[in-house]
Amino acid sequence: MAARAYWQGQIRLALVSIPVEIYSATKSGAAVSFKQIHEPSGQPIHYDKVVTGVGPVDADEIMKGYEVSKGEYVLLEQDEIDAVKLESKKTLELTQFVDASEIDVLYYEKPYFVVPADDLAEEAFIVLREALKRTKKVGLGQLAMRGREYVVSLKPCGRGMVLETLRYADEVHKAQGYFREIPDDKPSEELLELAEALIEKRSADFHPQEFHDRYVDALKDLIERKRKSNGKKIIEDKDTGAKSGSNVVDLMAALKKSMEKSGGAAEKAPAKKAPAKRAPAKTAAKAPAKKRA
Repeated sequence: MAARAYWQGQIRLALVSIPVEIYSATKSGAAVSFKQIHEPSGQPIHYDKVVTGVGPVDADEIMKGYEVSKGEYVLLEQDEIDAVKLESKKTLELTQFVDASEIDVLYYEKPYFVVPADDLAEEAFIVLREALKRTKKVGLGQLAMRGREYVVSLKPCGRGMVLETLRYADEVHKAQGYFREIPDDKPSEELLELAEALIEKRSADFHPQEFHDRYVDALKDLIERKRKSNGKKIIEDKDTGAKSGSNVVDLMAALKKSMEKSGGAAEKAPAKKAPAKRAPAKTAAKAPAKKRA
């Protein structure tokens, strides 16, 4: 565990306190970053901190200010901000436990690994982890990190636990405003069965390493070709196959074609031959007529 702890403190459950450390569970992926360049000289553009009527200023002359009215600011020193007393700066108190399904996916923000801070904390840590597993509950509390207080959830994860910061209610848009115009129609059973069959055909275990950022790959390829072209402009006009507009689509035909591409046609073949099985019954029905003749 070479990384530096993102937060150090204790988890409190009633009278039990567990010293823990929190580490970021995610990292920035591969990305292509661009700088602004002055084309005539080929040199990068720099940004200076400038005050209107004064010009560029030094970093040690800059303070943090909160605008209380137009043009009027309350100035604060960093040590004044750091001195704000909040118990959740060092203690995560679990005040409630809920089923994981009760927390809408829209509220989850960022995950962190939680580990015991030392050997003495391991026993209580393991007890809490196993209790959460048995009850199938998620612990909730509030935690202050990096200048703000978060609502957080705590759940088991392998031998450790995962803490996830949650968004506050006023940070999440109400879905009704976006979904109101979608009709509440029921699809036909045949269409639904085809869609379910297609989903079943493409169902598999999740392997995150199988996915990668194709846009980053394409940008890197463009940069390499641009470098070799000695500055020649490179624009590709490729038809991605995505059509937009209000064209009416035969959904049934599209689903059937999707099933064929997914290897579903072979399984549907016996269903099409089913009527042929009734032929012997028709032959048997004609037999008595021949005897009467």
